[in-house]
Amino acid sequence: MGTFLLKNGKLVNEGRIYEADLLIKGERIDKIGANLSSEVAEVIDLNGSYVFPGVIDDQVHFREPGLTHKGDIASESRAALAGGVTSFMEQPNTNPQTVTIERLEEKMAMGAASSFANYSFLFGGTNDNLEELKRLDPKATSGVKLFLGSSTGNMLVDDEKVIEGIFKATPLVISAHCEDEGTIRRNLEAAKEQYGDAIPMGMHSEIRSAEACYLSSSRAIELAKQTGARLHVFHLSTAIETALFTNDIPLSEKKITAEVCLHHLWFSQEDYKEKGSLIKWNPAVKSAQDREGLWNALLDDRIDIVATDHAPHTIEEKNNTYLTAPSGGPLVQHSLVGMMQKYEQGLISLEQIVQKMCHNPAILFDITDRGYLREGYYADITVVAPNSKWMVSKENIAYKCGWSPFEGVEFSNRVTHTFVNGHLGYQNGEFSKQRNAKRLKFNR
Repeated sequence: MGTFLLKNGKLVNEGRIYEADLLIKGERIDKIGANLSSEVAEVIDLNGSYVFPGVIDDQVHFREPGLTHKGDIASESRAALAGGVTSFMEQPNTNPQTVTIERLEEKMAMGAASSFANYSFLFGGTNDNLEELKRLDPKATSGVKLFLGSSTGNMLVDDEKVIEGIFKATPLVISAHCEDEGTIRRNLEAAKEQYGDAIPMGMHSEIRSAEACYLSSSRAIELAKQTGARLHVFHLSTAIETALFTNDIPLSEKKITAEVCLHHLWFSQEDYKEKGSLIKWNPAVKSAQDREGLWNALLDDRIDIVATDHAPHTIEEKNNTYLTAPSGGPLVQHSLVGMMQKYEQGLISLEQIVQKMCHNPAILFDITDRGYLREGYYADITVVAPNSKWMVSKENIAYKCGWSPFEGVEFSNRVTHTFVNGHLGYQNGEFSKQRNAKRLKFNR
């Protein structure tokens, strides 16, 4: 850490775009204003680049412990910095799973030992750990994760009484993966009868269907309304689900919120022909009409957050048949540049990108002193240069798995600088060997 003076940048923050200088002292933003000067600061001339608060990704799978051949906290958090992501919330379906307070603190220790970005880890709810969940300190974790569809291992929560008990028991944000397991199983059996073991990859959106998503999410929302639980529905993938959410009150007052991921905003069912298993996610990428509905809901504030569900697998694992290729893919390095590409196409404003990727995660999860460019806040800062073309290739992919569904895509903007707590962790393709990450704290 040191003192940095960012000159000639265009700050995008709290609904405004304006030219200003920004002075970093130690871990915090010291001053924002015109014509700032410092005798001791390292001056960085940004030449009109955009200055964003660091992106906060509320849903990633960094695969540690137990699955580190796919990725680990160190490798994936470095990739996050290359994408302008300065804070992440990692999911509990590792090996062992994060379903006890002891396991949660073990993962926090792993983050402290190896993460390059600020971190928190979600606590996983199961059919039999309700009493452990009740003991959670609201300040100790970003929230609770429930798998209401068996997407990732043996963490399916399908006991209705347990789900209701969890909804009643915790004041924390309950983040839910919503897909109806019975519907998926019936659809899969029908596909097997028709295709045997040779199910086309494009059938994924029919097997893990819009109906399966809507049944599960609508049921969870109804229960949240009955119990007063604070529910956050992860990775919406259908247009029909967006009608379940409202935009008539501020985010800070919402009890039921929603997230969408980049891949559901970027790809559609037609892309399975070219991308195959590389875009096999749960929930599935669905129709172009679903994609349009998600965009509409994002822009009118029924959807509150844009995230990634970053979930790497090796390319050998992905290069398998439909029944054996795992779901998930790496995205955290390319989420911000992907959304910037949509800005350049006229689909979303810069102010909205910052709202959905920086401000809103901080509001929704009550994160202390992050998510904004404000004097006194932690200096988590991302600089994006427009008019700076580059193509995604294996040579510039930072993921441990070494591949991306965006390989061959040319972006016209790039992340040039990423600061984490005032430390310049990434600059023009180079990573600092020093780490300055912190465990996220929450105003609860």
